[in-house]
Amino acid sequence: MTIVIDSRLIKQHKIALDAPITFRYGAAHREVRIVSTSRSNRSSKNSSIRLHPQLANSLSIQGNEKLTLSYKQESKTLTIGPLIGVILRKIHDKNPDQLFGNQSSFCTEMSEACKRYGASVFFFSQDGIQNNHHSVGGWILNGRNWVHQTFPTPNIIYNRLTSRVIESSAKVQQFMKDVKHHHGTHIFNEKYLSKHEVFDALKHSSNVKSYLPESYLLRNSKTLQNMLNKYAVVFLKPVKGSLGRGIVRIKRESDGSYRADNTVVNRLHRKTHSNYSKLANSLRSKIKSHSYQIQQGIDIMTVNGRPVDFRALVQRGSTGNWGATSIVARIAGSQTFVSNLARGGTLTTINGALERSNLASHHHSAISSNLRSCAVTIAQGIEEQIPFHFAELGIDLAVDVHGKVWLIEVNSKPSKEDNSPLQIGKIRPSVRQIIKYSLFLTK
Repeated sequence: MTIVIDSRLIKQHKIALDAPITFRYGAAHREVRIVSTSRSNRSSKNSSIRLHPQLANSLSIQGNEKLTLSYKQESKTLTIGPLIGVILRKIHDKNPDQLFGNQSSFCTEMSEACKRYGASVFFFSQDGIQNNHHSVGGWILNGRNWVHQTFPTPNIIYNRLTSRVIESSAKVQQFMKDVKHHHGTHIFNEKYLSKHEVFDALKHSSNVKSYLPESYLLRNSKTLQNMLNKYAVVFLKPVKGSLGRGIVRIKRESDGSYRADNTVVNRLHRKTHSNYSKLANSLRSKIKSHSYQIQQGIDIMTVNGRPVDFRALVQRGSTGNWGATSIVARIAGSQTFVSNLARGGTLTTINGALERSNLASHHHSAISSNLRSCAVTIAQGIEEQIPFHFAELGIDLAVDVHGKVWLIEVNSKPSKEDNSPLQIGKIRPSVRQIIKYSLFLTK
């Protein structure tokens, strides 16, 4: 099998012409011979390679794809790609207009970004995992249409599974293990992070300690009582919860009673208990049936009495280092104390929130840089303390009434709707960073 390559590329990469070489795309490899050709369009800045149709079809390589080429002289290996596979919870193959559910727009955007920056991406679910783990069934954008094909195991797997059950299944875990071991596949955002796992790990990071509210796994009533003796307000958060579901806020009143608040369908449900025993009894079944993290309450800044927090999207990019791609403020709804959009929260800019907040104006100028620095430091702490590969993290921060920044929680599967809105024809910085990091990993 032969590959025709522009003579400029052959010279630039010093590609061997005198003997067969190895051609790689994803985990697939073929022995090929290289034929040199002069560029037909010398005014073009781009150089091309031409594959035999049989070779292209066997590897599911699209025509006219813009891909990145590399050549290793010592092993005589020519690689194009990178090939990125994004694993999703479910693919709705009977609904082509919403093939990927609420991630459909993001998938289109990422496909367009790959075309622009020299990569190829397909999307798959657990159903596309093949028994041999050498190939994967998935969907790729071809023109304006999504096409189902069989692809080589990709160079990179971007884990967008939003189901802990599916992610921890034997099928998915064995697949992840095998492709890393046999093909050297890079897998990022490998797993969900639980609240307890994050806070327990970050306690060991000297750079992060100052941002951490006091927090423990709630094992018994004694821990709850000790925290309420120490703090007027505490929060109980499901260890494996998301989107603000199941959070309970407990306030110790001056008369010795306790007020417990939680949100039900975007509305606040409140119950007052005359003493600690009655509070503990009301929570007993909840604590027995689910794992909770208990966290120190913080007197955070508000807008018109509504709590405000900040979601920082922190990502790795073209250098492999962490950076804050975006930070938005989230204002809780009028009937709840959590700011998640799914619970009635609203988005605004950092300055937009500060200008309307109860935070003294002399704190305002430093807040933006402090949030950014804190978010990056926390991401670095996660990298140091938790032995899994992450490339993006949603880091929720709060600012108290004295201007101090605190960590609320870390999300290893940040929403694609919480930051900057989708705009037709435009590639958001958050998507560009994913592609740039993928290119960095496969240099």
